[in-house]
Amino acid sequence: MQPVPFVPWVWRDPSWADEEPGPDEAELARRPDTGLIGYEVEATDGSIGKVDDDNAKVPNDCLMISTGPWIFGRTVVLPVGVVQRVDHGERKVYVDRTKDQIKNAPEYDPDNHEDYRRRTGEYYSESYRMMPPML
Repeated sequence: MQPVPFVPWVWRDPSWADEEPGPDEAELARRPDTGLIGYEVEATDGSIGKVDDDNAKVPNDCLMISTGPWIFGRTVVLPVGVVQRVDHGERKVYVDRTKDQIKNAPEYDPDNHEDYRRRTGEYYSESYRMMPPML
């Protein structure tokens, strides 16, 4: 029996998006991932950054993450398949990868979208072959 392959571009648990948006969030509701802007991102071993203000620049099957201050941090894009759960009360997105795995992901390249997306998909697919998701 073959293991089920990891599909990085599909929400693992979309139930977090079932909440009714507030009046100020109606515009963001058309694209649920942008409703996560400013949420902290928690890796399996601690905080890694925040969902970036420019998240709408990437497809809605991704989350753009700023991993630190602009001079020291990087901007990476996580495929939504790495999201374990979203806690709206805490304003946190929990992912099943480590901080190092996220930091070592290909850096976001707005000028070469197709190549960047391919490299990101390959990187995370390989990551799941090496270390399956934690439950």
